[in-house]
Amino acid sequence: MTVAATEQRPGARTRESNRLIRIGGGLIAALIVIAVAAPLLAPHDPEAVEVSRVLGAPDLAHPFGSDVLGRDVLSRVIFGLRASLAVSIAAVLGSFVVAVPLGLAAGYFGRWTDSAISRLLDLILVFPAMLLAVAFIAVLGPGSSIAALAIAVIYLPILARVMRASTLIVSRNDYVSGARARGASHWRAIVQHVAPNALGPAVVQASVLAAFALQLEAGLSFLGLGTQPPTPSLGGMLADGREVLVQAPWVEIFPGLAIVIAVLGFTFLGEGLRRALDPRGVAE
Repeated sequence: MTVAATEQRPGARTRESNRLIRIGGGLIAALIVIAVAAPLLAPHDPEAVEVSRVLGAPDLAHPFGSDVLGRDVLSRVIFGLRASLAVSIAAVLGSFVVAVPLGLAAGYFGRWTDSAISRLLDLILVFPAMLLAVAFIAVLGPGSSIAALAIAVIYLPILARVMRASTLIVSRNDYVSGARARGASHWRAIVQHVAPNALGPAVVQASVLAAFALQLEAGLSFLGLGTQPPTPSLGGMLADGREVLVQAPWVEIFPGLAIVIAVLGFTFLGEGLRRALDPRGVAE
């Protein structure tokens, strides 16, 4: 490999990461705007039943057609996207807020602190994600807030482990040892030196997990354990349309496409952030 090619690689990597961040961030930003402005953008009431429009094909008045009760699919997709994004983003943010201090404490202090936190997190990792979510909801009851809480608990050990690994790497650097030698307390060393430099991989992992959280929320709603009717949800729409897939495929296609676009947005954003913030691959 020539010297010129070697020198171009970092710049090419930066351009590629910026491109992915722009694509993923743009998709997610657009979907969030649509979700927030759902009452303004939806052409019809998503819960309004119109008997004459049962399984109506797409037309100018109903671009995405109508479902088994004659409800406008486009309006329901917009409101369903709102519910699904709210649950997935809230779950990942809640998990992130708890996981970061746990990972920092485990990675920085080590010894018994690390052992206690790691063993607690291992208890959660023992169970498959969907099984743990179903068990969680079986105890507390179905609903969007309970689904968000269950997803947050599921992803807590993943984010905490990434934060711990990143903290272990950062805390070995000379500037952290130098700060401690100059009399900085553990708290000051963590806040000023360790946390800012260790957060990158955790942010990357959170953006990737948001895509999985949206899929998990859709799966729970499909099973009737997530967002409850009559509130529209993308997974619930897939469940409603599975019996009429042959007669009215639009009932399934459009909520499925909304899930695909949202997952792609989070995936592109996560990959771009990984290349920019996690060159060592701690979050992989």
